[in-house]
Order: sequence, then C-alpha cells, then structure tokens
Amino acid sequence: MQEITQSAFVLHTRPYRENQLLVDLLTEHDGKLAALSYVGHSTKSSRKALLQPFLPINVTLKGQHNLKNLIRVEPIGKSYLLKKNALFSAFYINELLVKLLGENIACDELFHQYKSSLQALAQSSNIEICLREFELMLMEELGVSFDFSLVFEHSAKGFYYLPDEGFIPAYTALKQPCYDRLHLLAIAQNDLSSPEILSTFKGLMRQVINHLLNGVPLNSRKLFSKKT
Repeated sequence: MQEITQSAFVLHTRPYRENQLLVDLLTEHDGKLAALSYVGHSTKSSRKALLQPFLPINVTLKGQHNLKNLIRVEPIGKSYLLKKNALFSAFYINELLVKLLGENIACDELFHQYKSSLQALAQSSNIEICLREFELMLMEELGVSFDFSLVFEHSAKGFYYLPDEGFIPAYTALKQPCYDRLHLLAIAQNDLSSPEILSTFKGLMRQVINHLLNGVPLNSRKLFSKKT
C-alpha cells in the first residue's frame, strides 16, 4: 500500500483508543483528511507535541479508506505565534473547515489561503479582512457563489440574501437581515475600506455560514464573546 507524504496542518485532535489520536488534517494535495496516529504512553510524547494546530508539518499517510494511518510527521517550520483575537480567529477558521469541508477533496488554493491567513493573523494584519477573505474562498470551495448583478441593476436601498435565490430588493419586510446596497456594491468590487462595509460583509457571511451549518453551533464563536 502506497505511502504519501505532503504538507499539512492539524485542524483538530481527539482521543480515539488507548495511545491513539484521531486527527483532522488539512493537506496540501488531498484536502481535509482524517487519520489515526499512535502517540505512545508518555504525556510528553514527541509525536503528540507535533500534532498541534498552526504548526506546518509534513505528514506521511497510508491507507485507501476514509480513515488513514499517520505513519510519520515532521515539522517544516515554526508554529505561527497567535495571540488573543488572532488565536480565536484561527480556531474559528479551523472549526469552519472541520464542520463544513468535505473529506478527500483536493483544494490546493484553499490550503494556500489557509496558510496565508495564519501568516496574516500572526502579523496582526486586519483580522476582519483576513477572515472575510478566507470565508469567501471557503464558500467558493463549497460551491456557494454571490451574484451581485441584481444589486447593480436595482436602485433599492437595501437587499435581502436568500440562500436559494441570491440577492433580492428589500421592497417588502422579511424576517431576514437587510444589507445596504452601497455596501454590497463595495463588496462586489472588493472594496473593504470602511468598518461599515466590513460589518455588512461579516453579517452576510454569518448568515450564509449559519445556513450551511444547519443549526450546528460554532464553539469558537464563544471565545469572542468571552474575551476581555
């Protein structure tokens, strides 16, 4: 059975059996994968120390089924130094991938966007822009696209977004978030220059992500609500 080595990041780990971890990985060439890893008896296991989020690693995997065996793991760089909101944001990105991304589907561009997002968060770049850009690429990977043509064509001041229809003019009251037309036009043209536009973009992405989650909560959102 062929062994495959590629770059990866750990998204999440959890105990499986004695001395084993079930590891969710985002890999460069095969997308999200689940793998079993033996970590030994010691709490100071070197393997376990490498299976931490935000550390760039090379992994060697073996197996033809959905659950791979993690044969080898080695670091290929330093762990990204993330603090406070940047750390919370990185956990949020990981949780989105764990809960929304299908397994064993190649997504090279998303992998590199993930890496770029960690770099931006570690450098204290604009967190809101970083998150929106990643969310947008994830939506594209999931087959969700935004058609802004009606926003350009209609003069309504506000628009609703309906998952099965897209944007519709807010001529009647609906129990839906209403988005400012000028903000949507700016988003369509990749203009994220004001806090108001970013706030609208955040609300739009939250609505779409909540729809995709279908009621499943994101634990990482609680980190932001508990911050001091």
